[in-house]
Amino acid sequence: MSLVVKKFGGTSVGSVERIKNVAKRVKEAVDKGEKVVVVSSAMSGETDRLLSLAYEISNRPDPREVDQVVSTGEQVAIGLLSIALQEIGVPAVSFTGWQVPIETDSVHTKARITHIKKERILEEIEKGKVVIVAGFQGINPKGDITTLGRGGSDTTAVALAAALNANVCEIYTDVPGVFTADPRIVEDARKIPVISYEEMMEMASLGSKVMQIRSVEFAAKYGVKIHVRSSFSYEDGTW
Repeated sequence: MSLVVKKFGGTSVGSVERIKNVAKRVKEAVDKGEKVVVVSSAMSGETDRLLSLAYEISNRPDPREVDQVVSTGEQVAIGLLSIALQEIGVPAVSFTGWQVPIETDSVHTKARITHIKKERILEEIEKGKVVIVAGFQGINPKGDITTLGRGGSDTTAVALAAALNANVCEIYTDVPGVFTADPRIVEDARKIPVISYEEMMEMASLGSKVMQIRSVEFAAKYGVKIHVRSSFSYEDGTW
């Protein structure tokens, strides 16, 4: 039985209806016999909204407190997705980064993952549950919540796939794969069927928004196989 990590970005969980659609897609995988771990971003626009609240109060808010504030976005999304799965008959449980725990260094707002304790996740998988983990966040040695920086949910997903020795890490976004240019802007952009880690890192360093560069580095280091898929169609790209 294969173990799959599925990461859904903010647009994929941007509304209650979209969260329900994600739940249906996860159920399809479960019905095929897959063990599934889901990593979710906050709902689209929520992190920016939370950041703006902090900056309305202070021009230089304490980074520790910023992490306290913005980490709540993912907590909402994972709880809603767990409820959506349970509603359609799929046993599920959600964990924040500190509940796993996903251990990081102490650099607030751009922390790096140092270790993932996988026992709690594996325990719930063995009970037949879908485990939903908050992306973008972890906990430092002092017990404080940290966040991983923009695109950090990708890094969470790849790191979990490596820690759990998953068969594949699927990144769901609003485009069906990796393209030569943004297909929402460039009409004749071509989908790239297969791409190396090195090529993907170069694209990320040049501004491609498909994946965060740190997540690609993680994948290359641990040999994590990644599929980039669309949340809104059944076309997909593989690399």
